Amino acid sequence: MEIEIRKAIVQDYRNLLDLFGEVDALHHDNLPQIFQKPTGSVRDQDYFLGLIGDENVGLFVAKVEGKLVGFIHAVIRDTPAIPVFVRRRYAVIDNITVSARYRRNGIGQMLMHRIDEWAIAKGATAIELNVYEFNRVAIAFYQGLGYETLSRRMSRFLNGG
Repeated sequence: MEIEIRKAIVQDYRNLLDLFGEVDALHHDNLPQIFQKPTGSVRDQDYFLGLIGDENVGLFVAKVEGKLVGFIHAVIRDTPAIPVFVRRRYAVIDNITVSARYRRNGIGQMLMHRIDEWAIAKGATAIELNVYEFNRVAIAFYQGLGYETLSRRMSRFLNGG
């Protein structure tokens, strides 16, 4: 299986919608009190064009035999100018997914490695990400790549929430 990892281009928009839809459905199915099923397109084209046009956004796709099967999306951030923070630049992974049929072939690792390279080139000294507790498979994947829990975000829903 030949896998190509490259920067996303305008022509990837339609194919990326299916992958965004897969990751959105996973979140909606597991946390319907936070994530809803979109009534229209899962991402509009202007949103997508904004991602690929922003120099501080890394959006890379994985292709197998000409078919788009995965992507990763990260953003460069700088710490705020508040005295308590050590000044640093870091990347935040916003999304990563590999189509279910193509998982366990090293594609996710290749995407993560590509974001590492991109983040280093942008001057980042760390990569952070958020993962929901229900997603044990993703947690194990990230831990296998050396990620550790940095903080814990907690929530409590109120009446009607």
